[in-house]
Amino acid sequence: MTIKRISSGGPFEARVGYCRAVVAGDWVHVAGTVGQGDTVVAQCQSALDIIGTALETAGASFADVVRVTYMLPDRAEFEPCFPILHATFGDDPPAATMIECGLIDPTFRIEIEVTAYKPR
Repeated sequence: MTIKRISSGGPFEARVGYCRAVVAGDWVHVAGTVGQGDTVVAQCQSALDIIGTALETAGASFADVVRVTYMLPDRAEFEPCFPILHATFGDDPPAATMIECGLIDPTFRIEIEVTAYKPR
């Protein structure tokens, strides 16, 4: 099995010691990703844009995502993200989990992690 590591050049990648995504055989594992913006909705869209770029670099897309985990410091902020998430994952969404927890920086309001399956 071949392994390919994908970096987005984000500041935490070098500091913490991880990469944005790892392609392991038919699987694409995208690390927890935060976005930029003043609102949870803006951060959600930004995080999805970063994830989309990583998936594309891996030869996959959101249609290949089989699992997604959402992490938010305040679960009440999850519902405003629903329209963006539905538009991203469409009518064949992945399995999903939402966790209320602290994030690495208090300015971050959502972190998203995905796993995709892309058979060759």
